[in-house]
Amino acid sequence: MSVGSGSDVLALTCELVSRPSVTPEDGGCQTLIAERLARCGFTIEWLDAGAVRNLWATHGRGDPVACLLGHTDVVPTGPADAWSSPPFVPTIRDGRLYARGAADMKGSVAAFVCALEHLATAHPEHPGVLALLLTSDEEGDAIDGVRHVARVFAGRGQRIDHCLVGEPSSGARLGDTVRIGRRGSLTGTAVIQGIQGHVAYAELARNPIHDALPALLELSRRQWDEAPWPDFPATGFQIAGFDAGTGASNVIPGTARVQFNFRYSPRWTADALIVEVEDCLRRHGVPATLNWHRSGEPFHTTEGPLRRAVRDTLRARLGHLPQENTGGGTSDGRFIAPLGAEVVELGPINASIHKVDECIDIADLERLPGIYAEILERLLGMTG
Repeated sequence: MSVGSGSDVLALTCELVSRPSVTPEDGGCQTLIAERLARCGFTIEWLDAGAVRNLWATHGRGDPVACLLGHTDVVPTGPADAWSSPPFVPTIRDGRLYARGAADMKGSVAAFVCALEHLATAHPEHPGVLALLLTSDEEGDAIDGVRHVARVFAGRGQRIDHCLVGEPSSGARLGDTVRIGRRGSLTGTAVIQGIQGHVAYAELARNPIHDALPALLELSRRQWDEAPWPDFPATGFQIAGFDAGTGASNVIPGTARVQFNFRYSPRWTADALIVEVEDCLRRHGVPATLNWHRSGEPFHTTEGPLRRAVRDTLRARLGHLPQENTGGGTSDGRFIAPLGAEVVELGPINASIHKVDECIDIADLERLPGIYAEILERLLGMTG
């Protein structure tokens, strides 16, 4: 099967990365994509919230609903003069395309569009629904993006059976790793109250750092999972920030602020982890005020049509089977999985994402439309 030409996906990727879209900005990327898909018969719906653009494009009707999920926002570039070429000027060197967003994830988005254009043209009466969901709020707060769309979908009963996320999942070579789930993420901020005083008169003060350390040591050394959870890394607790002190060496501070994060397996829920932390601080007598941010609960896609379609397509097109795991951080798949969808993440090599001189291998980019199209063909039972 031929999905356009390699230059199609490269040209679209270049057009997308040339549009600065630092989260939550979209830079007109989704409008460009919507116009292209509308010409192929897709129904376009905008589900924007606040400053965030959310595009839902569909073709066909019935079951199943197979969705491609991605984002058009990117992280900040950092110092532009640290780049070998301007970060929003697509530049080709040594077989790679350099630009912010090339790998994360405008290359995948361009491949999505090329795959969908091909399928809608080659199979105009295909079974089921082809869908594309894009947001400009993945790299930022992730409040008004797919989280918002998922609430809208849940309210109106919109089903998604299969969701393929284009996040850069690959390690050493294209398709060597796919994500079949992700750990949950929970961030806590504790403000510990003490009594400021002179270090020479410690009996008249209360040091919040000293109060906090035993509890933090217990939390950091604890083995949170009694046994490994299949397909998941172990639950982990990490301190991300500890702020205290007045700047003077002879003053005991009056407050300390600690920020920490859990990445957790399905052994836990956010509510259960909160109870454990609060109990630990209470046992150690730490006078703390706690604030929590729930990024998302863990999700896991068991063996089923989507995993088989991804595996069979990669074996047929690339000659190898992927490692299927739940490593890495979080993705917007965490908001779609609770709708009952199978979720798998498959995208380009992730070595350069969020870095200076982010890039994507052009040969890999040109393989992606065919890979995505064949996965959708397998899921929807297309022939011909």
